[in-house]
This record gives sequence, C-alpha cells and structure tokens, in this order.
Amino acid sequence: MIRFSGRARSALVIGGQGIRSRKLRTLLSMLSLFLGVLAVVTVQAGAEIANRALLADAELVQAKDGTTMMYLPPHPATIPTVIDTLKGVPDAVAQIDAMATIGEPGVTPINPGAAPFDQSYGGYPGSEVCDARGCVSIPEDRADQLPPGQAISLRLIGLTGDVRQFRPFEPDSGQWLDFADPPSFAPRIVINRESAKGFSRYQVPAEMRIDGASANPTPRITGVVHDAGYGPFAYLRADELLNWLPASALASQGGAQVLLAPTATGIEQTLRARLAAQGVPTDQIFTSTTNSREHYRDQLALMRWIFLGMAALVLLIGVAGILNVGLATVGERIEEFALRRAVGTPRFLLAGIVLAETLIIGLLTALAAIGAGILGLKAASHFLGDYEPFLRNVEFPWQAGAAGVLAGLIAGILGGLIPAIRAAKIPIATVMRA
Repeated sequence: MIRFSGRARSALVIGGQGIRSRKLRTLLSMLSLFLGVLAVVTVQAGAEIANRALLADAELVQAKDGTTMMYLPPHPATIPTVIDTLKGVPDAVAQIDAMATIGEPGVTPINPGAAPFDQSYGGYPGSEVCDARGCVSIPEDRADQLPPGQAISLRLIGLTGDVRQFRPFEPDSGQWLDFADPPSFAPRIVINRESAKGFSRYQVPAEMRIDGASANPTPRITGVVHDAGYGPFAYLRADELLNWLPASALASQGGAQVLLAPTATGIEQTLRARLAAQGVPTDQIFTSTTNSREHYRDQLALMRWIFLGMAALVLLIGVAGILNVGLATVGERIEEFALRRAVGTPRFLLAGIVLAETLIIGLLTALAAIGAGILGLKAASHFLGDYEPFLRNVEFPWQAGAAGVLAGLIAGILGGLIPAIRAAKIPIATVMRA
C-alpha cells in the first residue's frame, strides 16, 4: 500500500510538471472540455432548481410533503366541531372557505366569482369556483343583473391557527396574522398578490359583505403574501370571521379542509368520530397525503435524462479534444518515456504519468466550470430575481458541483486512457534514437 501510494504521488508530481511545461496545450485541452463539463453542471443545477421551484409552488398551493389533508363536507355541525376539536392543537389547522365582496354595495364586482383580474372569465353566480384547495359555491343573487361598480370579489380563508407550518407563504409586505391576541371585531386580513393587484388598480370602499353575515365589517389589511394562487384570496382568523358570520351560514357556503402534520396522531380519528356523532356523513369525508416529490419525480427525471444526454454529447467532444492532444503529446515524448523505461520505470508508472496529466486537466476544468456556474447563477439571481421569485436568494446546488467534478474526472480518464496505454507500450529500444 505504501509502495502504491509512492508511485501515485510520483505520477501526480511528474504529471503536474508536464502540465506546467506545456501550458498552451493544457489550455487548449481545458477549452475543449470546458463547455462539456459546464453543460453537465448547468443541466444538473437546472434540474435541482426546477425541482425546488415545483415543490415550492406545490407546498404553497397544497401543503408540505407528508401533510394529511381532510376534506369535510358542508354540514351545520362541521365547522363548530372542527373548531372545538382543534382548539389548542398546534400541529393541525383548519381552512374554512367563504366568499366575500369588498367595495360598493348593490353592484356587480369587477371580478365576479373571485376571478383573476387579468381574465374576463371566472366564476359566475350559481356556479362553483374550484382550485387545489377545493370548491366553493357562488350563490345565485341576481348579480348578473346588477350594474357594474367598484367592488372586488375574493375568497376568504378562515384559519384556526398558523397555516404557514404547512404552506410556507412568502411574505411580500406587512405582517402575518397574530393568533395570540383576542379576536377583533374589525377582521384583520392578509391578502395574496392577486388581491393586492386588484386593490392597487381600483379604489374601492373598505366595506366587506359576506352572505349570511350579521353586519358588514370593515376589514384591516395587515400584509401581503405569495400563495401561488391564481385568484384573489384573503386569509383571516376563523374566530374573527365567526364574529360576523354564524357557523350555519359558513356551512351553506362550503365545507372545511383540515391540514394535519405527521405528529398529529389521533386527531383524524377524533374528528371522524365526533363528526359522525353529529350526523355528518362519514362517507363524504376524504383524506389524502401530500406527496408532491413523488408526483413530479417522473417528469423531472425524464427532463433531466434528456438534457444530460445532450450534455454528454458536448462532453464527448471535449474528451475527443483531450484524446487528440494526449496522443500528440505522447508522440513527442517517446524518447523521454523510453529513457524512463531504460532506467527502470515500470510501465504502470508511465501510464500513470500520462493519466495523471489528463485527470488534473479534467479536475481543473471541472473547477472552472463550477465557478462559472456559480457566477452565472448569482448573476441570474441578481438580475432576474425580481421577475422570477424562485431565483431569489437561490444557492448553487451541491449536486451540480459533484456532477461537474465527476464529469471532469470521467473525461480525464476517457481522454487519457488510450495515450496512457500507448506510453506504457513504448519499447526500451526506442531510446537508441536519441
């Protein structure tokens, strides 16, 4: 083992001296290989960033992987039972849907049915609005016969606790809901970006109307978040919503969705038992576990293999360049290698000298490509972060660095193997030419 380590060290030293004495050829070899390794690094980094971006959007819309989601049907006993069961439970949060209009009374909202503001279609009276969170019925109230006015329709999401442990909303401005304070009669709401777009475009009175409410409260917007929602949403505490809206009215608008952490053992069974005791049909209670990574895995794997195949072709061009330079170098150093054989240098060590040169070149090229990838990603984050949120503060994935180093070493081995074999086969008699 000590003898082998000595030979390996000798090969690296002599190989490094050969690289230093042929700087131009080393540079040409690195240039021919640089694009191939950079392509591998770019593909790997792009795949990891795309994976994180897809999972981040899925977490915002649905929940983190491993979260159990219970979908509860509309029933007069659903909301009171859920709120009472989840009281004091930190690892379970209920989302209660309701439709609301903020602005002038007796008019058709600018976006009927909480439709996106840049679209002319969406929900209509008597229909349903659906997304990943579920569906909410829009009551038939002759809104289609009302004159258009300055009012915005949005979906209210009443929360029994801090939902960010399941859906990590990205804050844009202001503050998130504070569940430690007593409930306020002026509902504090946090709106999403689509809602903020509507309120910035249109000047509407601060009066919120909810079907079945005892009065029209004046909401206080405390913050703006990114929730990856297409339509306008507003989040508020469920107890503040119930100050103005009885549970029976909420039940008529839709059911509830409960998010359960893996640590919330027994809560699902408790909810099922209590709801069944209140007459809620248990066959209408559905549960599912979020597994976004598994859902996107096949798509990402296919995309990654396609682009890795293209990167491998570019890498092979670099390998051919190293092979060409290596064969030419060995041809020029025939007398040197023959002389080394004459003084007792083993064939294995001669091959190791040539292979060490190409491995060092491959490793240096990989480090240069990784450095270029890091600088490119930082530049993209700096200049494009305002337009693409997933590029903000993005870090270079270590998997891309490992793939670059591996690609450089493999290219060094493939490009130097044939020249190394040729150097090892040089006969001692060749020294007589000198």
